[in-house]
Amino acid sequence: MEPQAPRRDVLKARRDFFDRGAEPEGLSPEILRSWLRCAERGFDSHARPLIEPVGSSALRDLHERNDELIRQSRPELETLAGAARDTASLVILTDASGYVLDAFGDPGFAGKAAGVALRPGAKWAEASTGTNAIGTALVERRPIEVRGAEHYFEPHRILTCAAAPIFDPRGGLRGALDLSGHAGAPQSLALIRMGVDQIERRMFAEAFRAKDIVRFHADPALLGTAQEAMLAFEGARLVAANRYALRLLDLDWNALGARSFGDLFDGRRRLDDGRLVTRSGATVHVETPPRQTVVPGASIAPPSQRNVAQGPVAPAARPYFDAGTSANLKRAIKLVDGDVPILIQGETGSGKEMFARAVHTASSRAEKPFVAVNCAAIPESLIEAELFGYEPGAFTGARKSGSKGLLREAEGGVLFLDEIGDMPLVLQARLLRVVQDRSVTPLGGGRPTPLDLRLICATHRDLTALSASEAFRADLYFRLAQFTFALPPFRALNDTAAAIDALWSGLRREGRSLAPETVDAMRRHSWPGNHRELAGVMKAMIALSEPGETLGPELLPASVLGVPPRRPDAAERAEGDLAALTRGAMLAAIEACDGNVSAASKRLGVSRSTLYRKALGGRG
Repeated sequence: MEPQAPRRDVLKARRDFFDRGAEPEGLSPEILRSWLRCAERGFDSHARPLIEPVGSSALRDLHERNDELIRQSRPELETLAGAARDTASLVILTDASGYVLDAFGDPGFAGKAAGVALRPGAKWAEASTGTNAIGTALVERRPIEVRGAEHYFEPHRILTCAAAPIFDPRGGLRGALDLSGHAGAPQSLALIRMGVDQIERRMFAEAFRAKDIVRFHADPALLGTAQEAMLAFEGARLVAANRYALRLLDLDWNALGARSFGDLFDGRRRLDDGRLVTRSGATVHVETPPRQTVVPGASIAPPSQRNVAQGPVAPAARPYFDAGTSANLKRAIKLVDGDVPILIQGETGSGKEMFARAVHTASSRAEKPFVAVNCAAIPESLIEAELFGYEPGAFTGARKSGSKGLLREAEGGVLFLDEIGDMPLVLQARLLRVVQDRSVTPLGGGRPTPLDLRLICATHRDLTALSASEAFRADLYFRLAQFTFALPPFRALNDTAAAIDALWSGLRREGRSLAPETVDAMRRHSWPGNHRELAGVMKAMIALSEPGETLGPELLPASVLGVPPRRPDAAERAEGDLAALTRGAMLAAIEACDGNVSAASKRLGVSRSTLYRKALGGRG
């Protein structure tokens, strides 16, 4: 598709803003706010911003840190890749800092996009790349379309982009989904929003498979779709929500941990058709679990006292703790109960967060919150506000009600700071004061709030070396690392067969089993990604197989089997072309079913595992 001429109103806005220093007209408020932020940073709109993609090693680290996000987004990336190819565009997934993790779509446009560094490893944060859909959507925390000349930097006027941020069920910013193409070629923001809805729904189901989930909506037709409202409870306490639930109940993320089931719904008022009445007086339809009898007029108990529809849930896995790690776990529990901060060290994927969760579960604070914060995943420009909270109006784009902050969300429980070695130095000073004073002051002023929490930190980096080079504050290091535990990598375990069995036992297998030769192949692999890599491979094998099947080594990735790649011959290339056509038809069916793989498999008359294997097994 050929680029269209820039809109005259945008060109006039550029002249007014950049040449005359006047307030431009005709721009959306989001674009104007972004231009103002860029101007405050002293950006020259005529310059070409320096965007150097990270090296292969750093890119692998980015993928490892965001492997859960990549996995949860893969169906939408594959589905949208077809739409991207049809419109000579790219579908792009980024992390919360704006680093491009994956980009699929039209190869011709991909080559041109590489000229502006629109490829994996490049950072498209607004603070470094100016106004663009990815970076501005992450800052504004809302879907954004940036068309041609609306980009701050002149060289980016060749692009039109539509992006939406991805949030986890606790309101944490995880990344962004984007469609980018030639300027003037319209990008479907609605398609991107639908993709994000599916990703967030998948995140919710995986994160709270063991919690009570209430699914509801004012429109019964939207129950069971990606637009249904979802709330998760621990007992009667609200611990997670999606954006649709917050919108329907007129809440924000600060309600998590602060509201109960009874605060949201009137348990004494239940309509005969099973609808609930909210505290504001509105009625909503609730998804009823299969085969559950609805008793007209019955009172509604908190979710922990009744069965709540869970819906399809992805399998989960737990890491294997050997004898030494199990002994350390018992010591860590005593230390946390004794208010001694601990530091967990280990390679990426070695189970640091699961170790911390196990400590919390067995500690005296098990009934209180466990708040996990990945210091490497939150953009540097947002981490201060996310951790310490802020007062209303503290900065441009701040929520009207302010924010409680993750430190205060952990009140009474355990705060887990993952990848603490990646925390910016300026915030290390603030965290040190919090640890020393046991209180937190939100951004924008306000009174210090006392804190009662236990602190667990984790890192895959050498904090001692970082402290020696002054890349990490030594005084904070000695405050946080009063006792250190080192988790062994998978390859160092004495009994890898037991570790494989433990991880496999923790999954929802539906009668599947591992063939002995499959286990042997797994034992021979070094698993550089540790437990996380192994769990990911197991989940993929389950997705590619049928219930009750014995899984042979042919389902293992080539990297695990140690098979080197080879160039296909002519016959294989012809077969690959036919497979590509088949896969295109399957992806079109998935897109027509709004990303619902089960519905698409029924439409095509093939099994779900066949559809996964042939349509979603490879990259676009």
